[in-house]
Amino acid sequence: MVRSAMMELNDNRNVMFNELVKFCMVSGEIDQNLYTEYDVKRGLRDSNGKGVLTGLTEISDVVSYQVVDGVKVPSEGKLYYQGYDVENIISGIGERRYAFEEATYLLLFGELPNKKQFDSFLAILSDLQELSGDFVRDVILHNPSVNIMNSLQKAILNLYSYDEHPEDISVPNVLRQCLQLIGKMPLISVYAYHGYRHFNLNKNLVIRTPKKEYSTAENILNMLRADGKFTPLEASVLDIALVLHAEHGGGNNSTFTTHVVTTTGTDTYSAVAASIASLKGPKHGGANLKVQHMFNDIKEHVKDWNDKKALKSYLIAILDKEAFDHAGLIYGMGHAVYTDSDPREKILKDCTKKLAKEKGRMEEFELYDNVEKISAKLIADRGRLFKPVCANVDFYSGFLYSMLNIPEELFTPIFAIARIAGWSAHRLEELVNKGKIIRPAYKYVGSHKEFYSMEERFW
Repeated sequence: MVRSAMMELNDNRNVMFNELVKFCMVSGEIDQNLYTEYDVKRGLRDSNGKGVLTGLTEISDVVSYQVVDGVKVPSEGKLYYQGYDVENIISGIGERRYAFEEATYLLLFGELPNKKQFDSFLAILSDLQELSGDFVRDVILHNPSVNIMNSLQKAILNLYSYDEHPEDISVPNVLRQCLQLIGKMPLISVYAYHGYRHFNLNKNLVIRTPKKEYSTAENILNMLRADGKFTPLEASVLDIALVLHAEHGGGNNSTFTTHVVTTTGTDTYSAVAASIASLKGPKHGGANLKVQHMFNDIKEHVKDWNDKKALKSYLIAILDKEAFDHAGLIYGMGHAVYTDSDPREKILKDCTKKLAKEKGRMEEFELYDNVEKISAKLIADRGRLFKPVCANVDFYSGFLYSMLNIPEELFTPIFAIARIAGWSAHRLEELVNKGKIIRPAYKYVGSHKEFYSMEERFW
């Protein structure tokens, strides 16, 4: 009798909740024509897809065109960190380690370090990367999340309680906090994954401490693998991937979030947690995972990877919303800014090819290469585009990580480990320049209504 009454009560609540969902959907729907009528820049982009100018920065420059006789002409993409071409930064590394740390120094302080400056910087980062056993046990391993990005947010917000001056937003204190987060995020991410793997998948718990003589890339591989072993090429390509993901202008969603939240005067831990929340979204940091899933689907349906006709037919089916996730998108293709090429993709593609040779996975690399070439033409032809469509940095990064035996759960956290360098630089730039609180406007398009008491509401 009691059970029957409870079931009836739950059924009534479900009916009521479904009604509320309907109200929410109807009341929240806005006439799409109004966006054109009021010239609303949806997504803060103009009608051509270009971002609306909302700020100034000296940290990085994303270039996608040249001006010829007063006309903008699409060109090879270029990315500059503090005025230095990222391609030159990568090629100038040679066989040296610590490429990511060097790029981090450049982003934070505006210039490339000499040896003395860099050695001091590495020593500071090494000291700040440590996590206490209590923090690892009580925060990171306690109630592990299925999504490591949520674990990362939780741990960073908890670091607030371990800071003697968490609310101090003076530049020296924020710099200390940022360096601390740059040092600790690789440990937090990898330990959170091990916690998830142990408690959710019933696997052995392996926690390895970082080595002070290792770079960030080396320590990620060291802490992630049970034996802590890796090849020089593995560490090198991961190091380069971290450099390429470290920064990409102030307008990308997570970095813009950093600016927005920083202008409120909030603490560093809250600002970084907000940026991580932004990066977690599949339209931003989770895009390479979508590429991986798409390629898994392609491999399943196109048995002969060298059959370009079959590949083209299946890619057409994807664009026609008849295959994969029925969204009509070939993930990893196209970019909001770049047209002819994404400089990060070119570098990462070269790294992926080198690693594929070492791992004996060149046939798979050729599959990616063929899909890139075929889909670029398909998308351009179908959209009647007068500008090229290029692959972006997400196209090869997932494949690269998979060859490094980095689990999919860590794909987006690896992005965050790199991008914390750019977020930190932009937070400091915002604080140094004492910008106004960012407050864009929204046009009200509803109607004003007369209020009725509950007894008068007969609808």
